[in-house]
Amino acid sequence: MIRSMTAYTYRELQNTWGSASWEIRSLNHRYLEIDIRIPEQLHRIEPIVREKLRMSLTRGKIECNLHFIIDPKAESTLILNKELAKQLLEAANWIKMQSDEGEVNPMEFLRWPGMVSCSKQNLSLINDELIVSLTSAIDDLIKAREREGNELKVMIENRLRKILVEITKVRHQIPKMLQLQRERLMSKLQEAEERLENNRLEQEILLIAQRIDVSEELERMEIHVRETQKILKKKEAVGRRLGFMMQELNRESNTLASKSINTDVTASAIELKVLIEQMREQIQNIE
Repeated sequence: MIRSMTAYTYRELQNTWGSASWEIRSLNHRYLEIDIRIPEQLHRIEPIVREKLRMSLTRGKIECNLHFIIDPKAESTLILNKELAKQLLEAANWIKMQSDEGEVNPMEFLRWPGMVSCSKQNLSLINDELIVSLTSAIDDLIKAREREGNELKVMIENRLRKILVEITKVRHQIPKMLQLQRERLMSKLQEAEERLENNRLEQEILLIAQRIDVSEELERMEIHVRETQKILKKKEAVGRRLGFMMQELNRESNTLASKSINTDVTASAIELKVLIEQMREQIQNIE
């Protein structure tokens, strides 16, 4: 299954202890890079979160944020850090005395990291619920990546078919290219009023024909197209393989363009480069 690396998901969790929400954003990246932001009182679940993300995804820059709000009305769930509250209150009163402005709002203290926590028993239950919610959020993210990945697959397959059409066009132009080069060579010989033996002339034409022959390039491009089509059917992550195939296709299109002596072949070579570049840009987003 083709997966894009760009996706976003948001999942909320409501319970008697309060509410929480997972926000996961995925961007394209060469490797798997995970950035996790979790409230201090829940830091113990961070290794679990990281491992779940690592086991589910192979590439991309992952930003995972947990927003956590404890309900002040919940019974027997809150533990107030009185020592920290005392220090913050003293600091707030000192600042007020210096500026003689503003009021000290006790509710603002509750937002301070480490000010309010849960009992160990309740915290363990909350952690379990958060992990279950995280699993659902990761599943949502993967589905979003697969939906966009399927759209990218359709686009790439369409471009591959167009490449095959251009290859056919160029193959039909090969006899014309050889005839044109023969006429040019004969014209130059006549202008120079030089005479060559027939076998020598045929040898010269043969050497030139070999230099402008693009049959091998066209055959290799067809092979690369078929291989790319096979890669798109694989179930594992294929972004790197597809990127490599675009390099190979681009190399052949450059050679084709350098050998062209025909405007139609040149036009096809340019179209091939455009199609390959369009695929390359989108493949950068594939896992």
